[in-house]
Amino acid sequence: MLNEIEEFKAYTGKPVYKCSGKRDLSFLERFSFEMMKEFTGLSRVLTIIARGYMFRNGTPDIDYARRALCAWCSIPDKKTAAPKEAWQFRTDFSDLHGEFPELVDTKGQGWFYRHVHKIEMFITKNGDIMSKSTLAKSEPLKKDFDAAWRSKVKQYQVSLYSPETKGAWVLRFDDILADALELGPLADKTITFTDDEKERIKALLPDGLPYAVTETVIAYCIANKPENSDYVILPVSNFDAYYGSTSFSHKWLNLFPDTMLERDKQSFGVCRVKCSLAWHSTR
Repeated sequence: MLNEIEEFKAYTGKPVYKCSGKRDLSFLERFSFEMMKEFTGLSRVLTIIARGYMFRNGTPDIDYARRALCAWCSIPDKKTAAPKEAWQFRTDFSDLHGEFPELVDTKGQGWFYRHVHKIEMFITKNGDIMSKSTLAKSEPLKKDFDAAWRSKVKQYQVSLYSPETKGAWVLRFDDILADALELGPLADKTITFTDDEKERIKALLPDGLPYAVTETVIAYCIANKPENSDYVILPVSNFDAYYGSTSFSHKWLNLFPDTMLERDKQSFGVCRVKCSLAWHSTR
């Protein structure tokens, strides 16, 4: 979560599909079932991808980054699909294969589309070592993913200036590119705490909250604090995916004491937090 360069590689490289047992969900890589079914957490994923391609030569290239997003999100048209009119949103970006061979193949299968279906096939093939929960969560990927993702890719292309109500509260490529431009090139934001700082954290640690998780969250808040606010938006879905379970959102996050992490009570559904440790401001 702190090394954005490694995170970019996880979203654009070749995943490894392996499993050592029913509790092992490493084959999901940096995604969770919720991200693949509900598309939560994709704002960060797409922003990381956009930043990785936008600043490849130092100078921001917004059009290049937009094409990279289209390639990553591509989903093949149905065989019975009618040709798209000029005014209609496309979802098949097979024509971008030559420019982004790592993101979309000649059939129009984008990186995310391929990843989801390879996960689904991996689970089916190795059903004997999968938990009942994993098998149940994979079923919607077979039946419902394609239609839902095709609709979502169309939504991403809605203009920032769309007068239609449906474009007012949705995530769009325009939003992603604007965030990417503001955040700048990817960086390794890894922070190392001193022994004294580690002891101060451990002194506040409640039962049930792993130290490693605590250190990562605090480091994330310090590294990503904006200049004009003490609060940081915590990408909860991405932290879940990072740890390979929903333990972070359903268990660990609620264990953070106010003396360590203060929640913004008027965040309108977004998890905004402030590091309460007095010494963190000196970093």
